[in-house]
Amino acid sequence: MAGYKCFHCGNKLKSEDLKKRFVCPECGSRIFYKPRNKMKTVSSD
Repeated sequence: MAGYKCFHCGNKLKSEDLKKRFVCPECGSRIFYKPRNKMKTVSSD
C-alpha cells in the first residue's frame, strides 16, 4: 500500500483514497508525491 503526501498542504493520503478521484480532500490540489524512507548508513569497518 503506497502512501502519498499532498504537495500544498502536506496531508497524508492512502492509495485507496485516490482511486476514485485524484484530488486532495483538504485543499483540492492535484499534485502529490511519495515520501522517501530514510536509509540506515552502515560503516564498512
